[in-house]
Amino acid sequence: MNVSASGRRQARHYAMQGLYQWQMAGSSLNAIEAEFRTDNDMTKVDVPYFQELLHQVPAKLDELEAAYSPFLQGRNNDELDPITRALLRLSTYEMKHRIDVPYKVVINESVALAKKFGATDAHKFINAVLDQLAASLRALEVQAERKAKR
Repeated sequence: MNVSASGRRQARHYAMQGLYQWQMAGSSLNAIEAEFRTDNDMTKVDVPYFQELLHQVPAKLDELEAAYSPFLQGRNNDELDPITRALLRLSTYEMKHRIDVPYKVVINESVALAKKFGATDAHKFINAVLDQLAASLRALEVQAERKAKR
């Protein structure tokens, strides 16, 4: 199956909104997924990717939060606004479990969503956290990228 970048981008967009809804309202993931499929035109969305993100992020929540928490610049995960928390969870999942997605794409997509939906300057915080996370989880990829720039 050929997956377009815009289809993945839309999948992340909806997954972030679904995760936000899940953490705020406590709705079931299946109900959230059904609502998104009913309320949105999913023809240009990478639906399997949307499903994976929506269901796997909550399934691996403790693991994901443990991975990014050391980089929260002295903040506690509970202090983060819900959009920032949803984006960090989503991006950490992609960094850890979707190594087919370059770390720079994960960071760029998360920063773009933060600029669109997040609090003022949330994108700067997310960028800083994910840069450190990438150096930790994807050290070889980050080092190769830096060498290529020289």
